[in-house]
Amino acid sequence: MSVDSSDSSIISQMRAITISREYGSGGGEIARRLAKRLGWGLIDHEAVIRVAQELGVSEAEAAVHDEYAEGLVSRILSSMQAVDPAMYAAGPFSLTTNAQEYHKALEKVVTSAATAGHVVIVGRAAQVILAGQRDVLHVRVVASIEQRVPYVMRREGLDQDAARKRIQTKDRDRVR
Repeated sequence: MSVDSSDSSIISQMRAITISREYGSGGGEIARRLAKRLGWGLIDHEAVIRVAQELGVSEAEAAVHDEYAEGLVSRILSSMQAVDPAMYAAGPFSLTTNAQEYHKALEKVVTSAATAGHVVIVGRAAQVILAGQRDVLHVRVVASIEQRVPYVMRREGLDQDAARKRIQTKDRDRVR
């Protein structure tokens, strides 16, 4: 990763860089290296921790709504509603309400981080939350399945078939 003087000038005018990535593409690692090289802060999983603190819930509860998990929960609830609408009508703390609260808190965390400036934000829909901001650079990291499989094998200690299946599952379940 090389940053020349013209790149540095452009980057110095940015408040934040968002990095979205395919599972297993190495986007998180690229974000860490970029933040270190620029001397900027990094927000990755820390966003979930901050949202949990904002909502006064456990990290595990906040993580239920993070990234692709929310898409899965929504699909399950929608299918339950189709079968029996009464099943969907949870109490005052329904998953839908919690999802809305999560997204509001996430938006606040991401916006606050970008406003503070000099931060690289990984995932967490930051590219959507900060869309249209002229002083935010959005980057998407992609890689072929052939490159992602060995990366996931190394990182997670899986064999080739298990790594490929995990990538396919994550790709299918992730909300874009």
